[in-house]
Amino acid sequence: MSELAVILLVVIVLVGMKKLPELMRAAGKATRILKSEMKALNEKDAKAHQRQHHTSRAARGTTAKQHKPSGRS
Repeated sequence: MSELAVILLVVIVLVGMKKLPELMRAAGKATRILKSEMKALNEKDAKAHQRQHHTSRAARGTTAKQHKPSGRS
C-alpha cells in the first residue's frame, strides 16, 4: 500500500510542476488587475472628494484663492 502512496505522490508532484508556471502567471495577472482596479477606485474617490469640496466652497461663495484661514485654533 505504501508503494501506491509513493507513486501517487510522484504523479501529483510531476503534474503540479507542469501546472506551476501557469498558476503563477494567473496569480500575477490577477494581482495586476486587482492593483489597477484599486488605483482606479482611489482616483475616482479623490475626484469625488475634490468635486464635493469645490461644490461646498461655491455654495458658501468662496473660491480657493479667496479662502484665507483665520489662524485661530
